Amino acid sequence: MSEKNEYLSKTPFRIKRYYVYALITIMVMITPFIKINGNHIFLLSFDKKQLHLFGTAFDMQELYMMPFLLMLLFLGIFAVTSLGGRAWCGWSCPQTIFRVIYRDFIEGKLLGLRRIKNKQKEPDWSKASNKSKKVIGIIIWSVLALLAASNFMWYFVPPEDFFAYLQDPFEHTFLIGFVLIVAAFLVYDVVFLQENFCVYICPYSRVQSVLYDNDTLQAIYSNNRGGQIYNENKEKMIFKAKDLPDPTNECTTCEACVTVCPTHIDIRKGLQLECINCLECVDACTTVMGKLGKPSLVQWSSTNEIVHNKPTKMLRKSTIMYSIALLVVVGLLFVMGGEKEYMLLNVNKTTQLYKVKENNVVSNNFVLLFQNTESKPLTYNLEIIDNPDVKIKRFKPFTLSPGKMAKKVVILETDKILVKDNTKDTPITITLKAYATEEPQRVSVTRKAVFIYPRADKLK
Repeated sequence: MSEKNEYLSKTPFRIKRYYVYALITIMVMITPFIKINGNHIFLLSFDKKQLHLFGTAFDMQELYMMPFLLMLLFLGIFAVTSLGGRAWCGWSCPQTIFRVIYRDFIEGKLLGLRRIKNKQKEPDWSKASNKSKKVIGIIIWSVLALLAASNFMWYFVPPEDFFAYLQDPFEHTFLIGFVLIVAAFLVYDVVFLQENFCVYICPYSRVQSVLYDNDTLQAIYSNNRGGQIYNENKEKMIFKAKDLPDPTNECTTCEACVTVCPTHIDIRKGLQLECINCLECVDACTTVMGKLGKPSLVQWSSTNEIVHNKPTKMLRKSTIMYSIALLVVVGLLFVMGGEKEYMLLNVNKTTQLYKVKENNVVSNNFVLLFQNTESKPLTYNLEIIDNPDVKIKRFKPFTLSPGKMAKKVVILETDKILVKDNTKDTPITITLKAYATEEPQRVSVTRKAVFIYPRADKLK
């Protein structure tokens, strides 16, 4: 293979991104439909007041998991940024994916309005044919935007409920209105706002610079090989290759890296907050320089490697700290998830402290609130596990449907002399265990209750 073909034979980053986009789209579309033991992979249902995570359902009382999920998300994005720059923006962000679908596929490939290699040139909108194509493109994207908005809602309203609600639209106007608003925003954002969202609105571009170091991978132009195109004030000095001060400078000033950039920047100016690491400029320069038998002047590399001729260190202080933080959060997530209770039980005492019956039988009344958080009916029973002298009265096992709650008045009583104290009533802590008779090992909870035993002069 010739040296020229060697540089041109590599798969462009743009094609690799398309594969990643397709994989992400498939995953995002099918995830809401995947269930484990009747629960979704991920669902935050405000209707059912539940969080489903990897097939486990957590109720609102158990949403202590959410902070750990948010920490995992942000730490993960920060760690990726420290390693690969704005890889999230160029390779995973919905904004970027939607723009590629609309600009490159619909307007470019499908309607022929644009060239993928020149994202700076706007079509001639004075032509009636182009205006018609623009309308057709907006209609096509509007349909896709409705699908994307619906897919977004499936993570909050499960698909089976979503499609059932659509059959009775007048009873679910809020849901349908929300989907239409999200779809309308996507149309405005992708068709009219475009990459201005990334440049002016997205806060991520403002914080990226503090996450970068000299070993962060990014799209970077080699001034050593190509020549200094801009001065220290970011003012352009070189417009033609013949004006380069050093005849060994390799930049052809073809501007291919500029015209292909979706955020309208010149990568030769250096690191800029508008850069989303899509690596389109790397592909463009690889094509031009490859025809000359030379490696690209713009590469996905680090400042140390391009400027200082030092190898990029993937294992460094920042990446180690991010890795430790992520491991701690994941560990806490699993620990907290392991404490998941498969039923809910609240124990409250009534206003009456106690009652002394005949033969010195002492009783305490409690109100117990049961909730079945499983996806099947369960029969619940109750027992005391640490005080054999106290018995449960007026309670019988009962069956509760999925998601339902039941309030039960439970009487605990004893005919034993538990305490001999003439000065005060004595609180005695006992442990109640509630469990499902179908699965007593898995579906069970324990709760502490305070049994008040009267002072001795209250007894007969």
